[in-house]
Amino acid sequence: MAGDVLEYPDIAQEVKGAMNGGRLKLSSQGVLFKNNKTGIVEQIRAEDIEVGKWLRAARGYELKLFMKNGTVFKYDGFKDTDRADLADFLKKQYSVELEDVELSIKGWNWGSAQFNGSELDFRIGSRSAFNVPLGNVSHTTTGKNEVILEFHQNDDAEVSLMEMRFYIPPSENSDTSLETFHQNVMAKADIIQATGDAITSLDQIPCLTPRGRYDIKIFPTFLQLHGKTFDYKIPYTTVLRLFLLPHKDQRQMLFVVSLDPPIVQGQTRYHFLIMSFSKEETISLDLNIAEEDLEQKYDGKLQKEMVGPIFEIVSRLMKALVARKITVPGSFKDSKGHQAITCSYKSNSGYLYPLERGFMYVHKPPIHVRFDEVACVNFARGTGSTRYFDFEIERKNGDVFVFSSIEKDDYSSLYEFVSNKKLRVKNRGMKHKGKAKDYDELFDSDDEGMHDAYLEQMKAEGREKADDDDDGDSDSSSDEDFNPDQSASDVAEEYDSNPSPSSGSETGGTKSDEEDQDYEAKEEGEIETQKEVKKRKKKEKKATSERKPKKKKKKKQNEDPNKPKRPASGYMLWLNETRSKLKEKYPDFGVADIAKKAGEIWNKLDNKEEWKEKANVLKEKYQEQMKVYNENRPDEPPEKKPKKKSKKPPTTTVSPKKQGSFKSKEYISSEDSSASEEENKSKGEEEEEEKKSEVSEEAEASEKEEKEEDVEMDEEEEEEADADAEDDDDDE
Repeated sequence: MAGDVLEYPDIAQEVKGAMNGGRLKLSSQGVLFKNNKTGIVEQIRAEDIEVGKWLRAARGYELKLFMKNGTVFKYDGFKDTDRADLADFLKKQYSVELEDVELSIKGWNWGSAQFNGSELDFRIGSRSAFNVPLGNVSHTTTGKNEVILEFHQNDDAEVSLMEMRFYIPPSENSDTSLETFHQNVMAKADIIQATGDAITSLDQIPCLTPRGRYDIKIFPTFLQLHGKTFDYKIPYTTVLRLFLLPHKDQRQMLFVVSLDPPIVQGQTRYHFLIMSFSKEETISLDLNIAEEDLEQKYDGKLQKEMVGPIFEIVSRLMKALVARKITVPGSFKDSKGHQAITCSYKSNSGYLYPLERGFMYVHKPPIHVRFDEVACVNFARGTGSTRYFDFEIERKNGDVFVFSSIEKDDYSSLYEFVSNKKLRVKNRGMKHKGKAKDYDELFDSDDEGMHDAYLEQMKAEGREKADDDDDGDSDSSSDEDFNPDQSASDVAEEYDSNPSPSSGSETGGTKSDEEDQDYEAKEEGEIETQKEVKKRKKKEKKATSERKPKKKKKKKQNEDPNKPKRPASGYMLWLNETRSKLKEKYPDFGVADIAKKAGEIWNKLDNKEEWKEKANVLKEKYQEQMKVYNENRPDEPPEKKPKKKSKKPPTTTVSPKKQGSFKSKEYISSEDSSASEEENKSKGEEEEEEKKSEVSEEAEASEKEEKEEDVEMDEEEEEEADADAEDDDDDE
């Protein structure tokens, strides 16, 4: 620790009964204290310090600094060993002696009252029993022989002192009389009295918080709001920050005043005062301030006559009177060029302003979160439509603010803003480090991020193109139930127990009764199998609540490697060229993040005709190659093709005429004279039957395809009917 600077990181300042933690720093210029709650840095100049006192307190030891103007500052949390360093520093740098204060521990409730600056010191004998800061007194009244003190309330204090009564017995000594005691309290109490004339007044100013229209009177030390039901008096010492925020409609300006302690209305406390002004409204004010005060007290920041837009005049007045800087939005712009994001907090809609040092949400309820108190932020999926997402802010003390219903177009600008401010993004941190934290139980932290509608659309188009290829190309068809190249012998080998080597018998290609019985048995077995399959599908349909996706046709297993490949679309051509640039620009992005970012850039791209033209040229070239391929494609031998059982085997029709002319081998051998003639006839009949069989097989193939399509349509209708019935049952 340097000799000219003393720092204490864990010190608490007592303010109206509440202990506000912070960091204390003593330097040669003065004393600085940074409040951890508000982030405000309070500075005390060295020449203003008059007396320093050291006493025992509840949390260790306390340092009290008395100012020349009567103000007292209390800092608690020191150790006994810190006394020597503080005494040497105060004496060397400020020329102030550090006095030790002895406290009375007798517990008596009678003694003498002494007024030292802005404190009432109640003493028992020669020692001090307790001190009452008169600046915390909000109201005082007198009775017959007593004085009643009422105190300001602090929301941060766990236990608050509401009231204190002092009994003063009648005495001839005028110094201890009741009137003298009451006057000393009134002289230092923080009681706002509207005495004198106001600097200026504003009539019927619309306020969002507290809601209503108020007549505002501006006094040198406080602000007075007069409404139809309530009146408020706001001391300038309670003002923490000032904000001037443009409304998203570009017609209004919001002037926000942060207060601590807040103004109270019944059981409701307002930590922010929000006034709404029209941009086009102008005003002319004559300030009731002397020329000397304008130059000396306000350093020429105000003029006797002020003319201009009302929001600008009010902001300049408040800045000079409160001595606080005004915070305005920085460089953030959303997708439409506005400085605010439309969102909702809980059930109320409002606007989120990303500022240079924090986030400000207006207006119900107003929320201000500084960057130095933010633990992390999270981009989460919205609970409703995919067009929106949620933005979550987690503070270091565990508080979580969820701003929902943010449009997806604002995701890029908000994410870039958060990254530039070096705030920890929960999803990104887990993705790269791979470490799980305790807060993972609260939020979804998937690596894939949000749902990308454009990516899903591109995937759907790819699936449709694949389906079109299956329907349009004859060589890639998966319907192999019917094969016209197969002969009757191939079908017989599949179904007959005694297949014949030829397509027909010597009498004209008819089948025996035993073979017909085999066909009928196979048909019945196939039908029973189909029924079992339908029952199984229905059971699976009932087990799952979601509808089954549309069935995809299976591609052929052995595709021709010489077949031309389908060309890429305009988007894919553009993506192939820009993918490397995106990876260089966003090195932390994964595959899904690159795809999402590319989709956003493609949507905003104005010149897409160049890529569409390239895609059309490739498509025309592909069509020409397919035409040449289809003309020169060799026919595959039927034995290489995989065989599949047909749903209904082809039935052979036996004409009654042919059944009557059937002859056995014994009959043919007994008539040698007519055998040659019958053989010649049978050869001619075989040729005719072969031609007829080819025609009939083609007709049967077409009929079979139509029947299979009808069966598939019936199955789909049955499945849809079952799903509708299940939905109706669920509704009931």
